[in-house]
Amino acid sequence: MSVQSGKDLLIKMDMTGSGSFTTVAGLRATRVSFNAETVDVTSLESQGGWRELLAGAGVKSAAISGSGVFRDASTDERARQVFFDGEVPRFQVVIPDFGTVEGPFQITGLEYAGSHNGEASYELSLASAGALEFVAL
Repeated sequence: MSVQSGKDLLIKMDMTGSGSFTTVAGLRATRVSFNAETVDVTSLESQGGWRELLAGAGVKSAAISGSGVFRDASTDERARQVFFDGEVPRFQVVIPDFGTVEGPFQITGLEYAGSHNGEASYELSLASAGALEFVAL
């Protein structure tokens, strides 16, 4: 795999609930993380006293975050509405030369900032809210 451009890691939001995904406007930095909790089943009979984990158990989750400049585009308006209405729409994360992750996410944080002599910016945090699908490229 060759070096990838960070601008190719995209966060897309379902704008209408019909599978019409649009890239979230103005993002300059994006991040996705996948997590899986472990279930410890170690006992006195565990070989050599080593920890044992239960395969396939535990809660899986994903988190997405991004920051960028405020564009007042339709995706900005949709993100605000999703947050205030408590909706859980589908999002896609396009990871270059890897694949696409898609599923329901809740916006857990939406922050706006600006300085006197700079642009308005925002930060967006999302948490997975159901099963995710992965499609390899």
